[in-house]
Amino acid sequence: MFRDLRRAPLHGGLLAVVVLLLVPQAGLAHCQIPCGIYDDHARVQAMLEDAATVEKAAKLIGELAGKSDAQSQNQLVRWVLNKETHAQNVIATISDYFLTQRVKASQKDYVERLKRHHGVIVAAMKAKQNADVKYAVALSDSIKALAGYYPPHEH
Repeated sequence: MFRDLRRAPLHGGLLAVVVLLLVPQAGLAHCQIPCGIYDDHARVQAMLEDAATVEKAAKLIGELAGKSDAQSQNQLVRWVLNKETHAQNVIATISDYFLTQRVKASQKDYVERLKRHHGVIVAAMKAKQNADVKYAVALSDSIKALAGYYPPHEH
């Protein structure tokens, strides 16, 4: 069966689908072209959801840490991976979206904005490194400190 597939010609459309499936995709980052389509507030809300997931994961990691049965160990690993993923989502959103496109040297409070955005990255890194819920709370607080820069869009 596989021998036949290797000999079959790939049509342009099928080849494009295969390439799209094999090339890593940046699902959270907004394009880095001047499209003008931004919803900064929505990104802040998404980061707050990620932070809430990090907090829940930290709580459940603490609950599962003392258990040695296979199911608990399986869930523990899954929550650790989940915590890592959601903290990394925050880091990617700050660095790939906000710091590259929304924080500009021409802003009068540029240095303060840089410090606050960097603070979110550091808080996310610490939340990845630690299982204590206080790091997840600090991550959420650091994201909330950015909310004033990105109010809801009025239509």
